[in-house]
Amino acid sequence: RDGKNLIRLLEVLSGERLPRPTKGKMRIHCLENVDKALQFLREQRVHLENMGSHDIVDGNPRLSLGLIWTIILRFQIQDITIEETDNQETKSAKDALLLWCQMKTAGYHNVNVRNFTTSWRDGLAFNALIHKHRPDLIQFEKLTKSNAIYNLNNAFNVAEDKLGLLKLLDAEDVFVE
Repeated sequence: RDGKNLIRLLEVLSGERLPRPTKGKMRIHCLENVDKALQFLREQRVHLENMGSHDIVDGNPRLSLGLIWTIILRFQIQDITIEETDNQETKSAKDALLLWCQMKTAGYHNVNVRNFTTSWRDGLAFNALIHKHRPDLIQFEKLTKSNAIYNLNNAFNVAEDKLGLLKLLDAEDVFVE
C-alpha cells in the first residue's frame, strides 16, 4: 500500500530505474510512491483505466488485483514469440496462455483445450494442468468426464490446499450449460 514494493517490482521486471520512493509513512507519501509507479506504467503504454494511486493505497482489492494482472500481462506474457521452423509469430497474451494450456494438457485423455469456456467445464483440463506439474497430487486416470462437479472441486481444492492458490472459482461457476 505504500508503493515502495510496487516501485521495486517494476524495476526488477522492467530492468529500468524508477524515481526513488519517497520516505515517510503518511498517506501523502504512499500516494506519491504509487503515483510514481503508475506514471511509469503509463509511460510504458500500459492501459490503467479507472485506476488512481488512491485505489491502491486504500487497498481496493479489485483494482489492486487488476493492477497486478496488468503488470503480469505487460512484463511477462504480453508478446510471447512462438518459433516454428523458419517464421516467428507474436501472439496476444490470451492466445499465448491458451497455447500454453494446450501444450501442457496435450495427451491427456478426454482433454481438448480449444477455448477458455467450454473446454474447462468438465474439470478435466484443470486437473490435467495440476497433474502435469505435480502428478503426486492428482490421480488423473481415476477421473471421468461425466463427473464434472467432482472434477472441478477436486482441482480447485488441490490447488488451494496443496499449492496455496486462492480459490477464486466454485465448481458451479464453471459447470454451466
